[in-house]
Amino acid sequence: MMKQKLPDPMRLALAEAHAAAARGEVPVGAALVASDGEVLAVAGNRTLELKDPTAHAEMLVIREAARRLGSERLNGCDLHVTLEPCAMCAAAISFARVRRVYFGAGDEKMGAVEHGPRFFSQPTCHHAPEVYGGIGESEAVALLKDFFRSRRS
Repeated sequence: MMKQKLPDPMRLALAEAHAAAARGEVPVGAALVASDGEVLAVAGNRTLELKDPTAHAEMLVIREAARRLGSERLNGCDLHVTLEPCAMCAAAISFARVRRVYFGAGDEKMGAVEHGPRFFSQPTCHHAPEVYGGIGESEAVALLKDFFRSRRS
């Protein structure tokens, strides 16, 4: 069986997810890329470290990319994240006007893109990015399962 070749930004996001797990954080990583391919920001979850419930990987890369670009709008930028974004992150993605979202694992419990509230499909959502799920899904799922299994032992 041939191993799936992942785009470099998803590889970066998965590396951040592994680093988050090593810090004891839920292993979610993200990379935000400009339309020319420049990586603007990479981050993994830091909610425990920063004592900040909003310090999800997506929020951290959106903040850093906006700071680097000097704009609250991330027009033309693409987000690669290892787990389906939650409602908070989906709202931030919409407000930032991210062009595309690529995610690895779906999240039946807290996801808000293909599960739960399906944020981008709501009539009150004023910007909906293109969404592509299942990118690097097997590695993202395995990382999450291993992390939570180790917490229960």
